Amino acid sequence: MTTAVAVQYRLFAAQVVGARRVGASLVRVTFGGPELADFAGGGRDQSVSLFLPHPGQPEPVLPVEAGEDWFGAYRAMDPDVRAVMRSYTIRQQRPEVAEVDIDFVSHGDTGPASRWARHALPGDRVVLLGPAVHDNRSVCFRPPVGTDSVLLVADETGLPAAAGILAWLPPGTPVRAWIEVPDAGDIQELPTEARAEVRWIVRGGTAPGSSLLADAVRAARLPAGTPYAWIAGESSMVRSVRRHLVGERGLDRRHVTFSGYWRRGASEEDLRADAAVKAAA
Repeated sequence: MTTAVAVQYRLFAAQVVGARRVGASLVRVTFGGPELADFAGGGRDQSVSLFLPHPGQPEPVLPVEAGEDWFGAYRAMDPDVRAVMRSYTIRQQRPEVAEVDIDFVSHGDTGPASRWARHALPGDRVVLLGPAVHDNRSVCFRPPVGTDSVLLVADETGLPAAAGILAWLPPGTPVRAWIEVPDAGDIQELPTEARAEVRWIVRGGTAPGSSLLADAVRAARLPAGTPYAWIAGESSMVRSVRRHLVGERGLDRRHVTFSGYWRRGASEEDLRADAAVKAAA
């Protein structure tokens, strides 16, 4: 007997359609191309791996063929040649025109992805490693049966995912959200049919990864019942908020989804290396 197993992910060649500022610290890049007609985004906090070219390269350099060990072949390539890989959340998808939007946090030319987004022009080529099926492992927002309200906690790196979640939630869903951004100019409309109360926390001169979000959640009166919490952003903030919700507020840990999108003082390469070591242990 043969069992069919759906391949969850595939590579999608794409190009920049346009780029624009959507806040003081955010740049939204729209990607398009025929292959994105098959991009099976699951909404919510759907994440992808985005491959970018180094300056001077016309397109990202990736292994031609490597079978099941494609990622191993990619890792074995010269870091100065192989494509820059970064993880992002899909801000919005328009399958009818084969387009997706990704929001980049802009911090000048201090990082390869920020630098690339700052100078992105229509026609610039990229590759996305994204979903080939809608129900895929890269969608993490999954409220358990019996959830009667939602808590969202995010910094600016988690803002696109929080926006996607709010757009996806059923009408009338009670939501409390805390979102930290660097500048008041980053506050934006977050369309939703949920019954959402969003508190924006402007960081200003405070260093990212501070206790601002944890303090705000700690001071809040949370809804009774069976809430489901989703937390994303700087790793130490995420750990602090999760520890408070589970250890001090008594939330069932199975009702808390958390993801450290970045860690202060560490690059994505550092985070991936740490993850690989832990997986091998």
